Amino acid sequence: MENVTLNVKGMSCGHCVKSVEQSVGALDGVEQVSVNLEAGRVNVAYNDQKVSLAKIKEAIDDQGYDVL
Repeated sequence: MENVTLNVKGMSCGHCVKSVEQSVGALDGVEQVSVNLEAGRVNVAYNDQKVSLAKIKEAIDDQGYDVL
């Protein structure tokens, strides 16, 4: 199990949190997603045998947010 904290730019409301948590959480291999809106961070616990960090970043990017 891997844990990563990503800095994400562009999130500003509860809808942003929900869209990121749902899109990342839907990936096979992602165990847990939590968004800290104030800090602009997304914490992800995932199985690196099932999903890559690049795929997680892509899921966030596809929602319209920038992973720094």
